[in-house]
Amino acid sequence: MKRLPVDTDYLLAQLRHLLDIPSPTGYTDTIVRHVTGELERLGLGPELTRRGAIRAIYQGREARPARAIITHVDTLGAQVKLLKDNGRLELVPIGHWSARFAEGARVCVFSENGVYRGTILPLKASGHAFNDEVNALPIGWPYVELRIDALARDASDVRRLGIEVGDTIAIDPQPEFLDNGFIVSRHLDNKAGVAVSLASVEALIRAGAETAVDIHFLFSIAEEVGIGAAAVLAPEVAAMVTIDNGTTAPGQNSDEFGVTVAMADQTGPFDYHLTRKLVQLCRDNDIRHQKDVFRFYRSDSASALEAGHDVRTALITFGVDASHGYERIHSHALRSLAELVTAYVTSAVEIDRDAAETSGISGFTRQPSEEAEEAHVLPEDKIGEM
Repeated sequence: MKRLPVDTDYLLAQLRHLLDIPSPTGYTDTIVRHVTGELERLGLGPELTRRGAIRAIYQGREARPARAIITHVDTLGAQVKLLKDNGRLELVPIGHWSARFAEGARVCVFSENGVYRGTILPLKASGHAFNDEVNALPIGWPYVELRIDALARDASDVRRLGIEVGDTIAIDPQPEFLDNGFIVSRHLDNKAGVAVSLASVEALIRAGAETAVDIHFLFSIAEEVGIGAAAVLAPEVAAMVTIDNGTTAPGQNSDEFGVTVAMADQTGPFDYHLTRKLVQLCRDNDIRHQKDVFRFYRSDSASALEAGHDVRTALITFGVDASHGYERIHSHALRSLAELVTAYVTSAVEIDRDAAETSGISGFTRQPSEEAEEAHVLPEDKIGEM
């Protein structure tokens, strides 16, 4: 199937809305309500797990073997670790990110008494007070603290504000959408992926597209802490494509333009057949793409497999510079991803056997190694002639 036209204005508008909603892992109710409302507006009937992971099914001709597209709505953040004697807050991170990127961040502290604003600062933040010691301070979460924008001279003042150990802290995204297509913000991982998924749904509905099987659009709520797709997959799903960020850095092949198809992450290779299908769809539809392998990266795909789901998994990404920091992406990658999703979900099912969770060898897949042995391995009496 050919790719469908994607409404980039809609995609970027959704990204703006998503970035406006604080959603560190564990504090995702508001963004779940937003995404659910948008899916309902588009005409789907989403259903939620107990904690808020979302499943919305685009009906196909058959229920099995269903396909899934998954993104995550949760982001990095922090929690209050300790109320300090100086009236400031010691922090622990939510998710894996460096305190190097926390320094100077404006934040919201969600307390029982309401929301407070504040700033994450190094322990020695003023050159006028500490001179060169400001530059000598190590980098790490023990070396930063949160200054609350309220009267808080000591720990008792903080308690009177209603702030307690364990309160959630959301980091301001500070987004910029530039005229040249670049987007700079925190939390593009993975709110950009959520926007891509919604834009794909919008394109399918606008085109009245038919799909061979049901398409499950999934939105997980705890990917940044490793849980991800563990609890949202239905048994009908045989193949799941994750949309997330791909790291552009020295030694990586990802790019801020086009689709980056991940061949493997730290948990191992992605499904051979599903990954190559996605690459072929890029070629057939003239979608710019590149392949990459991520050594220090995992996604919703890993959590699904670790939870015991027997599904084919793949990962397609938008190239992001400075992941888990001040991230930068380009709208070209987002549009390319949405186009690939539309081409994939409307394509034919090649592996009919996947409709059943288990079956015999008939119809089982083949990899080219068998054919290669027959075509290219020399008989023993010819080896010496090489």
